[in-house]
Amino acid sequence: MTLSSFVVKNAFRNKRRSILTALSIGFSLLLLTLMMTIWRSFYMAEGAPDSDKRVITRHKVSLSFLLPGYYRDKIRQLPGVVAVAPMIYFGGKYKDDRPENTFAQFATDPDEYMKVASDKIVPADQLAAWQRDRAGALVDVELAKQMGWKIGDRITLRGTYFPVNPEFTIRGMFSMQPANHSIYFNTKYLDEALPWLKTQADFFDTRVASASDVPVVTQAIDEMFRNSPNPTKTESEYAFRLSFIAMLGNVKAFILTICAAVVFAILLVSANTMAISIRGRTREVALLKTLGFTRSRVLSLFVGESIALAVAGGLLGVLAAAGLVQLIAHSPAAIGVPMRFQVNLPTMLLALVIAAAVGLLSGGLPAYNASRVSIVEGMRHIG
Repeated sequence: MTLSSFVVKNAFRNKRRSILTALSIGFSLLLLTLMMTIWRSFYMAEGAPDSDKRVITRHKVSLSFLLPGYYRDKIRQLPGVVAVAPMIYFGGKYKDDRPENTFAQFATDPDEYMKVASDKIVPADQLAAWQRDRAGALVDVELAKQMGWKIGDRITLRGTYFPVNPEFTIRGMFSMQPANHSIYFNTKYLDEALPWLKTQADFFDTRVASASDVPVVTQAIDEMFRNSPNPTKTESEYAFRLSFIAMLGNVKAFILTICAAVVFAILLVSANTMAISIRGRTREVALLKTLGFTRSRVLSLFVGESIALAVAGGLLGVLAAAGLVQLIAHSPAAIGVPMRFQVNLPTMLLALVIAAAVGLLSGGLPAYNASRVSIVEGMRHIG
């Protein structure tokens, strides 16, 4: 029998206790992996393709304040600006309030929007059809599959923010990675139904020539409207997305607190299990030393058992978390889920390293005490 097989065999000697401990550690690692995945998706993941060449301009006070439409022409004249598209979030209801029928809806300028969002792939004939039809809609192909839509279908939205119930004909479908499950339609449709909304926008989506132009254009836009009745706040698309997360509060502190609590809970569970297991094997330690096992070898055996048990539970938790994240990301209720929401390999490895570290810390002290037991004292032990 090899040393590694000996360690694994002893780690699962008491199957019930070992399985329950592994499941407890696994559940904790599931939560920890989920929290780390959320952190990475919010604060570390790359944005949509080409997003590093787009900036968002909104009202400096709040998104609830509209911007004048003539800002668009002024922004377009700045050096480095390629295209500018006005955006209005419609926020209507489709059929009912069920999560699977919830998706984002934006009014924009079809003639210029695709110059801004060039990472959206649309067949030329469908794009032309959308641009010709004021009541036409462009939808994400994944959203269309989910809803069972096809080109030519008519859909009706019930206004929540705006007192209008627009009816659209699907003229085109776009694909992008990752999918954004959104629908886009012509701002002129809203202009005709709501004259007071004409020539206004929630924000402007601007594409610049290169990523290096982003800070220059951002500063130029805000400086241009600094003393106007409607001052602006311009930021990268990534920063704009993070501003929505900031509305929820101190998300970073919340996630870090949960992670710390989870690690502490794992440590307590694992330490308690290893202390009970090693305390009941005092005579076995004496026997091992009688057979020639050194103090360091005994220490390594017990620490190895603790690490093996913790890593086994951690592996269960990581795999379960990966499956859960996939279910969440592909759920019909996945509206608002961060882009590229998935458990990647570095996150898995980090979770397993944390599990191994917990095993090392929880088994270290009991194993050290056990390795110091003399042969005579161990043989006299009853328990």
